[in-house]
Amino acid sequence: MRAVITIVGKDAVGILAKTAGVCASHSANIVDVTQTVMGDIFSMVMLAEIDKMEGSIASLAEDIEKVLEGQGLVSHVMHEDIFNAMHKI
Repeated sequence: MRAVITIVGKDAVGILAKTAGVCASHSANIVDVTQTVMGDIFSMVMLAEIDKMEGSIASLAEDIEKVLEGQGLVSHVMHEDIFNAMHKI
């Protein structure tokens, strides 16, 4: 099982590192990540294996929100099955 994690907002130092730290604390293994900065806008999509994750996807999402709080960022954490179902025609 995997989770799709997205972060978008004002660029700042440490966004990827803070998000990765939360994933590590939950034993969610990051298997792929892409990020870009367009002007001062940061955008990242991360794919994490959650088979051995400690806690729920909701708790992972809450902890990511907490660590990025006050930085003008929007984060979403979604199970891969829900992500795929949303994008089927």
